[in-house]
Amino acid sequence: MRAIHVAQTGGPDVLQLVEVPAPTPQDDEVLVEVDVAGVNYIDTYYREGIYHAATPFIPGLEGTGRVLHDPQGEISPGTLVAWCDGFGSYAEQVCVPRDRVVAVPQGISPHEAASMLLQGITAHYLTNGVAELKPGDTCLITAGAGGVGLMATQMAAAQGARVYSVVSSDEKEAAARAAGAYEVFRYSDNLAEQVRRHNGGLGVDVVYDGVGKSTFMESLEAVRPRGTVCLFGAASGPVEPFDPQLLNTHGSIFLTRPSIGAWTAQEGEFAKRAQAVTQAVLEGTLTITIGGAYPLIDAAQAHRDLEARRTMGSIVLDIH
Repeated sequence: MRAIHVAQTGGPDVLQLVEVPAPTPQDDEVLVEVDVAGVNYIDTYYREGIYHAATPFIPGLEGTGRVLHDPQGEISPGTLVAWCDGFGSYAEQVCVPRDRVVAVPQGISPHEAASMLLQGITAHYLTNGVAELKPGDTCLITAGAGGVGLMATQMAAAQGARVYSVVSSDEKEAAARAAGAYEVFRYSDNLAEQVRRHNGGLGVDVVYDGVGKSTFMESLEAVRPRGTVCLFGAASGPVEPFDPQLLNTHGSIFLTRPSIGAWTAQEGEFAKRAQAVTQAVLEGTLTITIGGAYPLIDAAQAHRDLEARRTMGSIVLDIH
């Protein structure tokens, strides 16, 4: 089968299209023929070696396609499914943990299905877990026009929160506003000051920071005393080590670095969040913006565009 292969970690050029043997599923997995693979920032962390995976490996964690074989015989061949936590999804076939597979209802497109779980569940646990947003709350979302950012904006706004978004272009500002952002800012050294000025001089209740190194200190400044800074990504690089006393200095604020694994670890939690996201997409209350679809051979270009902030919303790889 064709797959994107990483022989050694590094820049986008290490993503090479090769022929490899098809995988064989274990009893707790299903074998799926991949139609579309989702591309996520976490894929770049594995590619660079920031997150460890034994080389050689096939990157990618989510996608959509049809079941080829279920060793337990519970899922019929041909069933259309989506998944996340299916490492090796940049390929024509992938083995996916059976507890991370969901059926795709009619009415959800392949590109939407390939993008909805990892980013959608992340947005869900951010707004319905890390912080239980309620009407009148305020939040700041960096990388506001990314896949997670646009979904989290919609979810937070639907819960009655006032959303401030941070983006890098006029086009992305329009997308953030369409998703429900109350006010949209550009990246700058006085971001926290701008946020406070538009929020009655107060810090926000929650900051969702998906950028990391270049925005982290502004995030600490932008949150209110006893508020929460949620660092859920590091698009600009990992945050440098710092003295925890800094959290006291900013008003006894809370800091968390969550993961989808931890927020879907309890019994039934993955199914609950996946169902909520899938239902919202089906009903049209959650819109997934597809900012680009690349052929499998152009996986390296997809990573370049993602890291250069040239993309908006979710991006995918068309496998066939």
